[in-house]
Amino acid sequence: MCGIVGYVGNRQAQDVVMEGLRRLEYRGYDSAGIAVVSGGALHVRKKSGKLANLTALLGDEPLPEATSGMGHTRWATHGPPNDRNAHPHVSYVGKVAVVHNGIIENFAALRAGLEERGIEMGSDTDTEVVAHLVQDAFETVPADSASRLREAVRAVCNQLEGAFTLVICHADEPDTVIGARRNSPLVAGLGDGEYFLGSDVSAFIAHTREAIELGQDQICEINRDRGVTVVGFDGVEAQLSHYTIDWDDAAAEKGGYDWFMLKEIAEQPAVVADTLRGRLTESGQIVLDEVRLSDQDFRDVTKIFIIACGTSSYAGMIAKYAIEHWTRIPCEVELASEFRYRDPVLDRSTLVIAISQSGETMDTLMALRHAKAQHARILAICNTIGSTIPRESDAVLYTRAGVEIAVASTKAFLAQIVACYLIALHLASVRGTKWGDEVAVVVDQLRSMPEAVDRVLDTMEPVRELARAELADQSQVLFLGRHVGFPVALEGALKLKELAYMHAEGFAAGELKHGPIALISDGTPVIVVCPSPRGRDSLHGKVISNIQEVRARGAKTIVIAEEGDEEVTPFADHVIRVPSCPTLLAPLVTAVPLQVLACEVAAAKGLDVDQPRNLAKSVTVE
Repeated sequence: MCGIVGYVGNRQAQDVVMEGLRRLEYRGYDSAGIAVVSGGALHVRKKSGKLANLTALLGDEPLPEATSGMGHTRWATHGPPNDRNAHPHVSYVGKVAVVHNGIIENFAALRAGLEERGIEMGSDTDTEVVAHLVQDAFETVPADSASRLREAVRAVCNQLEGAFTLVICHADEPDTVIGARRNSPLVAGLGDGEYFLGSDVSAFIAHTREAIELGQDQICEINRDRGVTVVGFDGVEAQLSHYTIDWDDAAAEKGGYDWFMLKEIAEQPAVVADTLRGRLTESGQIVLDEVRLSDQDFRDVTKIFIIACGTSSYAGMIAKYAIEHWTRIPCEVELASEFRYRDPVLDRSTLVIAISQSGETMDTLMALRHAKAQHARILAICNTIGSTIPRESDAVLYTRAGVEIAVASTKAFLAQIVACYLIALHLASVRGTKWGDEVAVVVDQLRSMPEAVDRVLDTMEPVRELARAELADQSQVLFLGRHVGFPVALEGALKLKELAYMHAEGFAAGELKHGPIALISDGTPVIVVCPSPRGRDSLHGKVISNIQEVRARGAKTIVIAEEGDEEVTPFADHVIRVPSCPTLLAPLVTAVPLQVLACEVAAAKGLDVDQPRNLAKSVTVE
C-alpha cells in the first residue's frame, strides 16, 4: 500500500516529508518521490527502489528551500516499478504535482481523451491523468478564488471512478496542499502553525498527536493561513472530527493494532475490493493485468496445473473447485517443490497457474521454468509487480494486497482466492462455458464479499476469548472440512503451526474414519468448517455426522457455520457464525476466524506473532 505525506508549515518541507516517508516504509514500496513548491515553481525528485536511492539523488540534486511539499512511496499497480512511473506525476505545463494511492478505474477513458488533445503521457500509471485534469480545471476557476486549487481538485474527483487517495500541490499556491479520498485512507495532522496529510498517522506522529478523521468522498485543504478546511465532493463544508493519537510510534505504524498480522487481517475487506476493482469490462469480460496469450490460447487449454507453496497452495486447492465447476477443464494442484521431480505430462495445451505472493518463491519459479521448457503456457498470480515470476510468465493477474509485514499470510491468501476466481471466470467466458450474464452474477456476488468479511471481523471478540481461554494450553488441535472447506481446514492448521508452534492437522472430514479418528481423545479440540445447508444439503448432513463422530469420542467441537444454520447447534461446544454466501465463495469468510484464532493463541502463549521462529516471508532458496 502506497505511503503518502503532505506538509505546509515553517520547517523545511524536504526534511518533514522524507522523515514521514521513512516512517511509512513498513507499508512496502518499490519507488519513492518528493515534490516541493519554491519560487513559484515545482521541484520534483523521484527514484525507483528504496528511499536510500531517493536520498542519494537529493544529495546529487538538492531541492531548494521550501515550506510546503509532499512525498510518496509507491507500491506499483499500473506500470512497472521504475523512475518513469514513480510519483509525483506532473501536469503538462509543469504546474501541478500529484501523488496517489489506489486505483482509478476509468483512467483509460480519461487518458484517451487527453491524448486526443495532443497531451503526451510521461508514464504508464493511472495517476498521471489526474495531474493533467487538475491543471485544466484550475484554469476554469476564477483567479481571485480563495480556494482555487481545492475547487479544481473537487471538479476532477467527481470525474474519477474507483478508489483513491490524492495529494496535490500547485506551483501558484505555495501555501496550500490538497488531499482527497474515496475508499482509501487519508488523515490530517494539526501542529503548531503547521499542518500534515498522511496515508496514516505514522507519517506525522513525530510532530503532532492531534489529528482529523476524514470521511468518505471528502477533500481536505491544508493552508498556512487558513489551517484545515474539509469539504465533500459536493462542495458542502464538513464538520471537523478531531481526535488525539495515544499510540507510540511503533503502534502507529501498526494502525494501533498489537501486531501487523491483526492489522493485515483487518485490511482484508479493502484488499478483496481492490483485487476486484476494475477487473470487469462493460461487456462482462475479465481484465488481466498483462496478457501475452490470445483468447484462442485459452480456448486451446485442455488441462490446468496450479503450482504454489504453503498458504498459496491452499488458495490453489480452493481454485480447483471453481475452475473445474465453471470451465469443465481438468485441474490439478501441485506443490511447487515436488512438481518437476515427478516428471509431469505437459504440452502446449497445458495452462500452468503459478501463485506466489512475493513473485520470488524459488520452488515455484523453478517449477514454472520446468513447465516453460515443456512448452506449457504460464499465468502468474502475484502481489509484487516487476518480480521474477510475473516477468517469466505469459500472463499476470496482480492481487493488489499491498505489502504483508507479518510472515504468516492472511490478506494475500484472500486476494489470491479472489484472483483465482477471476481467472476461472475469464476462462469460462472465453471458452463459452458461462455466458456474460452468468459471469456478471458471480462478479456481483464477489463484490458483496468485502462487506461479508467486514461482518465477520465485527464478531471476532468471542473467537479471541475462545483462543485465549480454551486453546492456548492445548497440545494439539484438529481441523475438519469438506469440499472448499477442506483446504480452509488445512490453512487453519498451518496458521496454528506457524504461529503457536502447536501440533495441528487438517483433514478431509470424510477421511476421519480412515485413520485420523484415532487421534481423538477426551477434550481434543476439533475445529470443523461446516458447509451451507442451502448449497449442498447432503454434504452438510455428512459433516454433521462427522461432528457427532468426534464428539462421541470426547472431542470438544468448535464449528464454523453460516448464520441461520441451527442444525449444528446441538453438536457444537462453540459455534462461530459467518455470513451466508455461495458455496464456492465461502472460504473468503470461513478462513478469517481461523486467522484470528491462530493469532490470539500465539499471543496468549507470549510468542512473536509477526515473526515466528525459523520462518521467512519470502523463501528464495529451494
